[in-house]
Amino acid sequence: MKKIVAVAMGGYSTEAQISLKSGEVVYQHLPTNKYEVYRAHLLKNNWFIVDSKGNKHNIDRSDFSFNIDGEKIKFDVVFNTIHGTPGEDGLLQAYLNMLGIAQTTCNYYQAALTFNKRDCISVLKPHGIPTANNYFINKGDKINVDEIIQKVGLPCFVKANRAGSSFGISKVKKKSDIIEAIEFSFQEDDEVLVESFLDGVEVSVGVINYKNEVLALPVTQIISENEFFDYDAKYLGKSQEITPALISEQQTQEVQNLAKKVFKVLKLKGFTRSEFIFHNNKAHFLEVNTCPGLTEASLLPQQAKAAGISLTNLFDEAIIEALKTED
Repeated sequence: MKKIVAVAMGGYSTEAQISLKSGEVVYQHLPTNKYEVYRAHLLKNNWFIVDSKGNKHNIDRSDFSFNIDGEKIKFDVVFNTIHGTPGEDGLLQAYLNMLGIAQTTCNYYQAALTFNKRDCISVLKPHGIPTANNYFINKGDKINVDEIIQKVGLPCFVKANRAGSSFGISKVKKKSDIIEAIEFSFQEDDEVLVESFLDGVEVSVGVINYKNEVLALPVTQIISENEFFDYDAKYLGKSQEITPALISEQQTQEVQNLAKKVFKVLKLKGFTRSEFIFHNNKAHFLEVNTCPGLTEASLLPQQAKAAGISLTNLFDEAIIEALKTED
């Protein structure tokens, strides 16, 4: 009997349109001989299912079901492709956990932890994972620019603490621009992370559960046409993404091992993508994404392809793993 799958997509954040694209790719590639697949659009104003004919059916949030032709349909598993809230910050995971429905990403605590860049860094540092120097600011705090510069130096990065896809981030070169950059980050979140600038090669490493092992995928090197790997570089083609990365075998091994360590220390599952910069020839951790983009142009599918893993096998294995965890 086919398992009934909801591909959750959309979300409530500025990343909703990217998520809808990721969700469509998953929907198109899941094997229909094994699964009965529906698209679940979880948007701020409405939750609904889109069936194979394009018809919309409202989701009953009391049990995450819907009705079609008088029949109540319940899901065996949710393939979570939502970037940002509520799919990447733990809210959807907690909701599905209470309903007893399996899902493909990490658990709710891990999702909330990794979505909070400051907390994630604080947990990883005692495990010997190198990071940039950082400084934390909350909305309403008195901002001491001299203290910030003394801690992180210039240039530095000012980031919204709980946001993805390079929203709410600025590279600051002058003392006079720090306040404006902080205010820009506050548009995305009421917590801000200021980090020292790490000069070096930026790489991204996918780590996934695949065929009963934790597998580090081939490394991608990111060469942005812009000051850093911002939204335009990530989604509008203003970057070069080289897979496998043009780094040494030793560096490849180092950063893959670090990415796997992050995965295991934080007790993650499903698909993750960790970002690092080789600064002074040493890999420094930036952040981990527990619900990475899954369009054909996204980094993790590029890495899977380089590893000889098709999208169908990649996505199928995520369902198998999620159902195994649930059993």
